[in-house]
Amino acid sequence: MNSLALWLAVLAIAALLGGWLALRRAAGTRHRAGLPAGRVVYADTGDWRSPDAPFFSSKYGLTGKPDYLVETRAGLIPIEVKLRSAPSQPYASHVLQLAAYCLLVEETQGQAPPYGLVKYADTVFEIDYTPMLRRELLTLLDAMQHSRQGDVPRSHNEPKRCAGCGYRPVCEQSLV
Repeated sequence: MNSLALWLAVLAIAALLGGWLALRRAAGTRHRAGLPAGRVVYADTGDWRSPDAPFFSSKYGLTGKPDYLVETRAGLIPIEVKLRSAPSQPYASHVLQLAAYCLLVEETQGQAPPYGLVKYADTVFEIDYTPMLRRELLTLLDAMQHSRQGDVPRSHNEPKRCAGCGYRPVCEQSLV
């Protein structure tokens, strides 16, 4: 074997090894991020690219943007990312938020996700999108749509929360 062939063989082996290491690193990053194996087809992460359009269901009067939507063998999986440490079990409001994303995927894509993920800073919870969870969400949506219209009193005393609220410019109870 001449030196050029040897050099090319070494270079090819190094490229293969580098590619394998990059794939392993990407898999580790995906695992730490709480994303399942599959292709990310939607992201609302506020990164450098323009945000994807929200999902909308006119049937339920519902709109929303999951943090991620991953195409897997099981179907499209919505993922909601929370920056705080995980509670012992996911908060009911986070489960219902995820259920809303599951419903939006079901309505817009024609197939219900089998489950969704709530990713906290240190744990990921897999939440099955069951008929019971779907009914609970629809009951809540119905109650919200038939509730008293008009001013709703602020439900907290947290200036940081007010600062990030989209209604702050028109809110008469803003803390900031």
